[in-house]
Amino acid sequence: MITGSLVALVTPMSPTGELDWAGLDKLIDLHIDSGTGAIVAVGTTGESATLDCDEHCRVIKHVVQRVAGRTAVIAGTGANSTKEAIALTEAARQAGVDACLLVTPYYNKPTQEGLYQHFKAIAAAVDVPQILYNVPGRTACDLLPETALRLAEISNIIGIKEATGDLERAKLLIKNAPAGFAIYSGDDATALELILLGGQGNISVTANVAPRQMAEMCALALAGKTDEARALNRRIDHLHRDLFVESNPIPVKWAMHEMGLIDTGIRLPLTPLSDNCRQRLRESLKAAELL
Repeated sequence: MITGSLVALVTPMSPTGELDWAGLDKLIDLHIDSGTGAIVAVGTTGESATLDCDEHCRVIKHVVQRVAGRTAVIAGTGANSTKEAIALTEAARQAGVDACLLVTPYYNKPTQEGLYQHFKAIAAAVDVPQILYNVPGRTACDLLPETALRLAEISNIIGIKEATGDLERAKLLIKNAPAGFAIYSGDDATALELILLGGQGNISVTANVAPRQMAEMCALALAGKTDEARALNRRIDHLHRDLFVESNPIPVKWAMHEMGLIDTGIRLPLTPLSDNCRQRLRESLKAAELL
């Protein structure tokens, strides 16, 4: 089982929006050196919505090759078309990923039965471990716990990224999930508490700027060292808030450029961080001793 801090990695780009492969290599090595438990390529934070299909598959393949078995690789392969999700998931399987992360179909608002059949079809079509991803604030589609638990009975559906921040929902999933089914937080602000409830880790935006701190915090929480984990989390919890002053990944890409980690590139319809948000985020980075 993949555990700990799982970074939802940004996709670095040049100022003109071209993919920055050398910059991607630099980030991968940073996370491996920092103890990150897995690299999640081309998820929401990786701008999956602005990459074309060829770029999407090339980034996944590149990450697998650069990681070279040094940590786990999870590929974002969800789509609002079941056929497209199957194709992306198969491409990721062929690239050699450890698992795929599949967001709920966005915009078309399927029923709970539609969600069940969608994920069941992908699991049947592609023999690779698969993690469900529920983020209704972005998709206008909520995978309810009872549907997630029904899907958990499928052998290669191995977990869920629950990004609602609802700890009561997390408790319900943790209590009723079958053995071997992982519950991951997708909300940095509540991730520590979810792990302390019995979750397996956090698919994190904050880990992009504070990889070592997030890895250590998750490890402490998984080890039951509650006080130490909370003390560490308090030193970075303002980042969990301020990295969302505008839509993700706008703030985190700006913060990483400010730290010298990546170039300025971000693709339309996303735009650079607004001037009136920059000082607040800069102060958060300084408070966390990242600047």
